[in-house]
Amino acid sequence: MSSPVPQQGMWIIGYGSLIFKPPPHVSFKLTGYLKGFIRRFWQSSNDHRGTPKSPGRVVTLVSLSDLKRYDKFHSDLHMYELSKTHQETDLSQEGETTSSEILDITHHISQLTEEDLKVWGVAYYIAPENVQYVKEYLDIREQNGYSTHLVPFHILNIESVESSPSTSIMNELSQDEKTGDYYIESMIYIGTIDNEAFVGPESIEDTAKVIKTSQGPSGTNVEYLQLLTNAVRGLDPRIHDYYLEDLCKLIDIPSLT
Repeated sequence: MSSPVPQQGMWIIGYGSLIFKPPPHVSFKLTGYLKGFIRRFWQSSNDHRGTPKSPGRVVTLVSLSDLKRYDKFHSDLHMYELSKTHQETDLSQEGETTSSEILDITHHISQLTEEDLKVWGVAYYIAPENVQYVKEYLDIREQNGYSTHLVPFHILNIESVESSPSTSIMNELSQDEKTGDYYIESMIYIGTIDNEAFVGPESIEDTAKVIKTSQGPSGTNVEYLQLLTNAVRGLDPRIHDYYLEDLCKLIDIPSLT
């Protein structure tokens, strides 16, 4: 006997490989960001970009609350800066260029707010009739230490994939009273800091060494980094993630296109 079709569709946030390799049955996607997180290559990968004997690295998110709460993080956070700001990733101004040097500037974790940390990504809408299939697909794909969570995803723009979003679905979007931003509560897979595959905190230099030499069933770790960095840049021409781009510089990946 087949399972009943869910009455509601599902949103899924992509901040890593889901950006450049979307799940099946996506109706449309939103580009936007998460507040209060950093994106880091601090999740060990033994099933995609590495092996059990030689794990690679893939990205996960670390929340500001975890940065403040757990003593495995030191008092300072290494961030990779936008020109003339203290933020690692944001919308750059027209004509702003990326410095060739790596700007690693520390911040006292205790003084950071959620507004200081931003991760750009996408949110995919899955129609009700495809929810069960996509959940099962993602549970297998994200099985190496990832668990599901619900977080607010702030919207920058909307892109149709299979069909135009229905008015009823878009009318369900919430709006922040202070900023006017539209957002959704969306499902996301995160390798939290207490999962066994978490390897942070790790210096960007040490991470780069692992990425440069790792390979798994899904391909090289370098390919993952390049695909992700290009995909984040492709979300909007103003978006830059300087942590990702500095990793590319350390590994001597050719200029991004």
